[in-house]
Amino acid sequence: MNEELEQLLTNLHLKTVAARCDEYLAAADKDGTPFPALLAQLLRAEWQARQESALAARIQRAKMPESWSLESFPFKIQTGVNQRQIRSFATLDFIPKAENIVFVGETGVGKTGLACGLLLKAVQNGYRGLFVKAQDLFDEMYASLADRSTRRLLKSLSKIDLLLIDELGYINAKTEQTNIFFKLMEERHHRRPTIITTNLVYPEWQSFLGNRPLTDALLSRLRERCHTVKIDGPCLRTQQG
Repeated sequence: MNEELEQLLTNLHLKTVAARCDEYLAAADKDGTPFPALLAQLLRAEWQARQESALAARIQRAKMPESWSLESFPFKIQTGVNQRQIRSFATLDFIPKAENIVFVGETGVGKTGLACGLLLKAVQNGYRGLFVKAQDLFDEMYASLADRSTRRLLKSLSKIDLLLIDELGYINAKTEQTNIFFKLMEERHHRRPTIITTNLVYPEWQSFLGNRPLTDALLSRLRERCHTVKIDGPCLRTQQG
């Protein structure tokens, strides 16, 4: 590859083509590959590299704590989970339908693992996803009041294709936080789905959200299009230990 071609490929941001051009040219010369086939091979390599790069970027932006996947989830051990139901979620039909999923169960039963597995599946299929701990989310909501960035925060979160809020219930929310959380769920209502993991059944949500009328209104919106998965099974941490 001469300098002019190399410069052109660089200017066109065809990094993979530039990196592998000599390799493909040598193979084509040896095998007698026609130019159209050679060009297709080079462009295919570039496209695949860009797809992989885009996926890596989406995974990074999703901020998942670990690379949990549904393929590695111990369904045989966690008997409290309906594997067929989870596999149906993995088709991702719930995303365009804006259907929420709430995983309810005690600590260590696999709620976060299943939720992250679905989030990873969504990201792998081109959706924008975000994992956030409930405590971190509520802290960020409260901090947004100080610099008047609440509207910007809500706008950003409402645009996420699939939002995963983990460990909702281990917090004591202030009134202002409950109000902002309600606004977030209201803005995502009928538009984009949310996955929530919690240790509390719905009647207990008032215990940490505080405001009964607002909690009832929030649950009304959340549960209108919602799959509630109650995991009543063994603690996986004990099983693995």
